[in-house]
Amino acid sequence: MVVELKEGVYWVGVVDWNIKKFHGHEYSTHRGSTYNSYLIVDEKIALVDTVLGSYSNEMIENIKKIIDIEKIDYVIANHAETDHSGGLPALMKLIPDATVVVSEKGKESIPGHYHGDWNFKVVTTGDTISLGKNSLVFVKAPMLHWPDSMMTYLTGKNILMPNDAFGQHFASSKRFNDEVDETEVYEEAIKYYANILTPFSNLVTKKLDEFVKLDIPVDIIAPSHGIIWRKDPMQIVEKYYEWASGKNDGSVVIIYDTMWKGTEQMATAIGEGIGNEGVKYKLFNMAVHDRNDVLTEVFKAKGILLGCPTMNNGLLPTIMPILEDLKGLRFKNKVGAAFASYGWSGESLKQLEDRLEGAKIEILQEGIKFKWQPTKEELGACVEFGSDFAKKMKSSE
Repeated sequence: MVVELKEGVYWVGVVDWNIKKFHGHEYSTHRGSTYNSYLIVDEKIALVDTVLGSYSNEMIENIKKIIDIEKIDYVIANHAETDHSGGLPALMKLIPDATVVVSEKGKESIPGHYHGDWNFKVVTTGDTISLGKNSLVFVKAPMLHWPDSMMTYLTGKNILMPNDAFGQHFASSKRFNDEVDETEVYEEAIKYYANILTPFSNLVTKKLDEFVKLDIPVDIIAPSHGIIWRKDPMQIVEKYYEWASGKNDGSVVIIYDTMWKGTEQMATAIGEGIGNEGVKYKLFNMAVHDRNDVLTEVFKAKGILLGCPTMNNGLLPTIMPILEDLKGLRFKNKVGAAFASYGWSGESLKQLEDRLEGAKIEILQEGIKFKWQPTKEELGACVEFGSDFAKKMKSSE
């Protein structure tokens, strides 16, 4: 399937309805994804980004529906991850004399992936390539989200192709935001930001400021995954500003694991106390919930409560991955506390508090832990614990 964005500019990518895990099974894609590749037909012909390697043939067949593939002059590789550049080896066998356009870091990462003896052209911010009537303009975007990342802008057509920025993992029979349910698109867009771009939020704001100051017209924002923004395309830029600021909705996320329901009873009681103060909260047992979905809720929330029983002098394995994510993603403007149950030694509470500190999450109050199954009185203390946390969180705003 080929879709025309504007005269002479075509989507030649692939929709992947079936993918449910991304980034080496580290990211859940409940709604599938797309690999967006864009063909520009002018006096010169350029292809901006390719597709996942296993879909190379589909992309090549889409290109052949429009032009003789041997006429491609330039292949723009905005980013080296193989979901964007994986189609290069198959494509370059057909067009060995074409020029592969990369950032300075891309000159290292693209050959590092494919070891191709191709004709490389290195570009930086402000560099242009004339295609005839229109030109490609390049903007470096390091660490959004790889050192080699860059964006490509097509003059005349006013199309920004920002690679991973402004994208979402979202499969659809339609290509544009005015053709789909935007609520679903935004659910995937914020999930993408929360799980991937959060650590780079300061860089996001800086790069957005640079781009806005250029004051160039943008009719379409065409990312490398998901839906293309053509109706009010700058709306997603405004959302990125909001997300990068660390703004939250004032809610609390209770993340826990449990063995024999003792910690779960504590989590439920703590939630009751939070709710008594008029604060919204959500409970997530990490043995059954999707980690990326929970991290999205963490991104939106103000408070983070961690709970886990002690096993083998430590924490349950099922809660460990999200604790690593909390440290790595470096969420802004969060406060937290911990709770635990135990039968013998009870080290888990201290380890949870250490994890909060390691993630730069301010601990609002001393944690709470109880031995064996909590009694009625101890559950009452959990309700009070949750109430105290909510009060302190509201006063800290």
